[in-house]
Amino acid sequence: MTEPDFLVATRAAYDASAVLYAELVGETFLSSPLDHAMISVFAELVRGAGDGLVADVGCGPGHVTAHLRSLGVTAFGVDLSPEMIAIARDAHPGLRFEVGRMEALDVEDASLSGVLANYSIIHTPPERLPVTFAEFHRVLAPGGHLLVAFQGYDHPAELAEAFDHKVSLAYRYSPDRVAELLLKAGLTEVARLICAPGEDRLRGFPQAHLLARRTA
Repeated sequence: MTEPDFLVATRAAYDASAVLYAELVGETFLSSPLDHAMISVFAELVRGAGDGLVADVGCGPGHVTAHLRSLGVTAFGVDLSPEMIAIARDAHPGLRFEVGRMEALDVEDASLSGVLANYSIIHTPPERLPVTFAEFHRVLAPGGHLLVAFQGYDHPAELAEAFDHKVSLAYRYSPDRVAELLLKAGLTEVARLICAPGEDRLRGFPQAHLLARRTA
């Protein structure tokens, strides 16, 4: 089956920049405590529900997958880029990483306690978001949680705005509209954190973190 052009372009871009990206993104994550805040809440909810399996989709070099493990969560990483997965496996040999697509995860229905999409939906075109969210709903067990983070966009009528990401074309999304799409997919918003824009290029936008739950 022919892949959509955006997947081909995104994979090629991350494969080409994997080493440099891995060097930079870990430092950015460690220096952003607000990014950790919702991940810690997400991890606590997963543990409280019985500590089932969590998928870190769009895991890149595996730094967030490893952070989840440090919080006591059984997590594995999935990424579109084979080069990113190779780096993740080398950096974190005790963890599971696999090449895959977030809109077509190789897991059984209702088998996950959590899905984390940490700034990984940003390369998904707006018209493809419902497909991705339907897949998150499919793999989550009833009562399971989804945490999705992305660059925010505040517009009363539009879902998204394209922007020039350092690696590949990306989109920043309206938190309200994303919450609506999640609800249509059967995922009810539990909480959100909106961080004010920062000084660097990518954090010149608001940063949105939405926590949702699949209805039990």
